[in-house]
Amino acid sequence: MSEQRVGKVWLVGAGPGDIGLFTRKGMEVLEQAQVVVYDSLVGQGVLSQIPEQVRKIYVGKRSANHTMPQEQINQVLLEEAQKGFRVVRLKGGDPFLFGRGGEELELLEEHGIPFEIVPGVTSPLAVPAYNGIPVTHRDYCSSVHIITGHRRAGQEYDIDFEALVRTKGTLVFLMGVAALPDICKGLLDGGMDPSMPAAILQQGTTAGQKRIVATVSTLPREVERQGITPPAVIVVGQVCALADRFAWYERLPLAGQKIVVTRPRDLSSVMAAKLRRQGAEVLELPAIATKPVEDLHQLEKACSHLEDFQWIVFTSPTGVKVFFGQIQELGVDIRRLGGMSVAALGEGTAKELKKRGIFPDLMPEVFEGEALGHALAKEASAGEHIFIPRASKGNPRLVEILEEADLVVEEVHTYDTIYEAQDVIDLNNEFENGTIDCAVFTSSSSVRGFSKALPELDLSKVRAACIGRQTRAAADKLGMQTYMADRATIDSVIELVCRMAREGGE
Repeated sequence: MSEQRVGKVWLVGAGPGDIGLFTRKGMEVLEQAQVVVYDSLVGQGVLSQIPEQVRKIYVGKRSANHTMPQEQINQVLLEEAQKGFRVVRLKGGDPFLFGRGGEELELLEEHGIPFEIVPGVTSPLAVPAYNGIPVTHRDYCSSVHIITGHRRAGQEYDIDFEALVRTKGTLVFLMGVAALPDICKGLLDGGMDPSMPAAILQQGTTAGQKRIVATVSTLPREVERQGITPPAVIVVGQVCALADRFAWYERLPLAGQKIVVTRPRDLSSVMAAKLRRQGAEVLELPAIATKPVEDLHQLEKACSHLEDFQWIVFTSPTGVKVFFGQIQELGVDIRRLGGMSVAALGEGTAKELKKRGIFPDLMPEVFEGEALGHALAKEASAGEHIFIPRASKGNPRLVEILEEADLVVEEVHTYDTIYEAQDVIDLNNEFENGTIDCAVFTSSSSVRGFSKALPELDLSKVRAACIGRQTRAAADKLGMQTYMADRATIDSVIELVCRMAREGGE
């Protein structure tokens, strides 16, 4: 009888929301997970990185609104590990700071389940930092104290407010939005100066970040007047007076903007990183994926007479990567391409070729299939043979234009485009409520994939940042609010998104 396989559990802190604050170790563990158990405080940017094939178990957990009781969560972790799975318990912030991580470990330890802890960047430090509030400063205080603002219904606080006031340090309360008046009253009754600066910081490090700075005596009234949406952090101390001087996040061009990037996962990272550097909260939610074809007979046939071709044409970065991977699999010597001139569509495609030491001979000024066809038709001579390894759903006009110019075209489908849907973030609700500012599309296929993934969405609510005319035409056809970049480049799309943000705020 074979020995039963035992899995393992990782308690992973996801940080306060901004995916840039998710640790490298956390990401490495997440990429290897088979089961992810997550709650509502995990940032959407982190959730969007959960691999598609992973089984996801949502356990909720917000104040007074628990989808699953803690004891049941503990049992889920145990049972999934006992089945032999690699289980990631993904928790907002840090798992050991009011995260009940210790309780989850007790049951695992009792049953001999191996586990690891991956600490997370914690909100009582990170959220004030994103709001320009240093929780310690030698001119103001020499200590910081983190307190849970949550209390059981109908019970008094088990907090020594007088002792907290005597520390003369910065006080940070978590999970205390509903109890803010009681917290401030407790501090005042404990002897705190009514004019002590205090702040409440909403949804820090995300597009929903908002700050209200007042005093410990006036903060509840200001919150009632201006409104706050949980989760939020309460900070009390002289350092709160520095917020306006040291504020930096809201000065970034895309601060407060939540943007969906729909590119295939292997291509989205560069664009997402550039948008984040401008201050945006970015959700990487691919609408399409690419899959190399398994049957290579058509490619093998074309490779048997490579010497007959005068030109080879690449229309996408993915096409370049897939083609060179497949000819390596077929054992084709790359030097057999030496007699061909190379045409490339777009800077991204050219960049992928240059990684392989190949510099395109032809690249149209407008990065569209038709423009490439017309440019190549001018450059090539009638009767020349053109080799086009590309996606099975490529723009048919490219081939038509070349054949109209009496060129002999051999098109080989090297990969398929597959429409993807995700089940972690309710995009319908996000767009309906206007919390997503725009979606970025870099191909007409990503537009179609997006619409198929969200069949119930009113697409007129989608502000679409499009890389070129064909992409915009596809979005227009579906009734989206469309905007187009000046050039079909990633940097031009970033400029477009920044322009849309400025116009939207005017």
